[in-house]
Amino acid sequence: MRVLAPAILLAATLAALLVGLAIGGAAAERTLADPGTFIRFAVPTARTIVNVAMAGLIGSVVMAVWALASEKPETRVALDLAAGSAAVLTVASAATLIFTYVDLSGLPFSGDSTFGAGLAQFVTEIELGQLWLIELLLAAATTVLAFAIRGRRLTLLVLVAALVTALPLAQQGHAAGASGHAQAVNSLLVHLVGAAVWLGGLLTLIFVAFVVDRKRLALLTSRYSTLALFAFIGVSASGVVSAWLRVGTLDALFGTGYGKLVILKTVSLVGLGIFGAIHRSWLIPRIASSDRGRGVFAWFVIAELAVMGVASGVAGALGRTATPVSFEPARDGGSKVSPAEWLTGDPLPPELTPMSYLTEWKFDLAWALVCVFGLALYLAGVIRLARRGDRWPIGRTIPWILGIAFLFYTTNGALNAYEQYLFSTHMLGHMALTMLIPLLLVLGAPVTLALRATEKRHDGSWGGREWIMWAVQTPYSKFITHPAVAAVVFAGSLWVFYFTPIARWAASEHLGHQWMIIHFLISGYLFSLSMIGIDPVPYRFPYPLRLVTLFATMASHAFFGVTIMTGDALMLADWYGAMGRTWGATPLEDQSTGGGIAWGIGELPTLALALVVAVQWSRSDDKEQKRKDRAADRSGDAELVAYNEMLAAQAKRDGKIAQR
Repeated sequence: MRVLAPAILLAATLAALLVGLAIGGAAAERTLADPGTFIRFAVPTARTIVNVAMAGLIGSVVMAVWALASEKPETRVALDLAAGSAAVLTVASAATLIFTYVDLSGLPFSGDSTFGAGLAQFVTEIELGQLWLIELLLAAATTVLAFAIRGRRLTLLVLVAALVTALPLAQQGHAAGASGHAQAVNSLLVHLVGAAVWLGGLLTLIFVAFVVDRKRLALLTSRYSTLALFAFIGVSASGVVSAWLRVGTLDALFGTGYGKLVILKTVSLVGLGIFGAIHRSWLIPRIASSDRGRGVFAWFVIAELAVMGVASGVAGALGRTATPVSFEPARDGGSKVSPAEWLTGDPLPPELTPMSYLTEWKFDLAWALVCVFGLALYLAGVIRLARRGDRWPIGRTIPWILGIAFLFYTTNGALNAYEQYLFSTHMLGHMALTMLIPLLLVLGAPVTLALRATEKRHDGSWGGREWIMWAVQTPYSKFITHPAVAAVVFAGSLWVFYFTPIARWAASEHLGHQWMIIHFLISGYLFSLSMIGIDPVPYRFPYPLRLVTLFATMASHAFFGVTIMTGDALMLADWYGAMGRTWGATPLEDQSTGGGIAWGIGELPTLALALVVAVQWSRSDDKEQKRKDRAADRSGDAELVAYNEMLAAQAKRDGKIAQR
């Protein structure tokens, strides 16, 4: 089975790839600059092997981190699969790099200096070559880590490295500078990671099945099924978004080779969804209850891998098939391109009006899924507590829902649609990400909820509860959650971000923009957690010192806002000053408005923090007094009696001394 399962997966993948290339037309000889039959098939084949190898890498490491016990042979098997997959990924990436260069250059493969010089230029000056070189280097580094690391905690490094290998592949799926680039990259990244967890996790189960008993196999299959459900949602949503961006119309869906391949992939995806439903309703109970459960599991999973192979092969063919909607960089449009399109790839949105904050949207699938999963998991935890008779305060649930709602709007609504063009809108979104949203999320106490709602594992594996307990106790966590460190990062990030080249990177590069969102969310969350958090942290300042810290950060924010408001030089002049806007305030006036937002509106959440700290201080004093009252009632006020007796004895001694 360990030989048959990968063989069937590979055979189904290659067969579907060949059929898909024929349907989409990518297998046909080109009229201009045809690279030859070998290269026409070698490029998509190597790229498809890259996808499958990445799936084996990511899926096996995710299973090792979340589902398997590190002290048992099952983890060793999974990490061996990860190491082997990483090695295949490295070789396949190198082959794809070379085949892609031959395809684009038209030069036949050779060992002479001309070919080598051209290949060196391809990987250093051309974006596609740079991305494949980065992919090759990341895969090689991940291979070394996968072979060298076997500890539970250090396996997280392998997981991070494995996930990073998906970034260069996601950036290749859409032309940089083309309309919708940011949405397409995030959508493809979700698709790649989701498919990798889905396919790689199933492969891992096949290999692990031979070192565990039936009951253990049923438990591991159940855990994989949960991962597969999340992966199915991500792959389905990202598939719909990607298809819509590339197909455009229903006529193109049914009338083009690309559209037909999309339909074929959709059918395979629906089939895999049916397999998942059978997993949960029939297969898992049968594995544990029947002596033939292991055999049924093996053949069922092999059939599922065959369908996954079809989906993978069709995906490889889609990558080589011309899309009905052309994705050309805006800069290739010549004189017809507006300055905004030249800089961002997207056309300038309509004039910003009060109604635009409700009508203008720019959806980002990755952040939309973050919000959906964040809300769903939180509510699932609340429901689990309620079912077992525990109470979770509604005063924590409502702030979490509001925080998720504001996060969704900030990353998908008008703030996201206009932040590239207006500094004031960018600053409004920044203040929401670093001050308002973290404040609401902290009040939701998600860590406390997770610890109460998640069951403790007793089989040697680490689930959500165990990883959270470890994370909050690490030296790094103790350092970054210290109030002084959190306050410095919170206040200092503003100055470092806006007065260094980081701001230009975040404005112009997709990766920089995503980093900005994540950084300011985390820095704001850690600061709010250190001030008013309910979740456990190693240390918090006393309440008076918390208020001092808050007022100090307010002063820093105010000074930052005033500095921008009164500045007579335009920040990022080659960006915000070059958009070609004919509506709204001038770039310098808009920058001054952004400074006012940082000074005025940005201080409101900090003031709310101060009020919450004051309320918590008052309640803390009340609780302490009630505790003392209860202790006095239990002891008959023994502490006060003893204190009065001590004073009386002291007074008696003083009287004797005075008489003498």
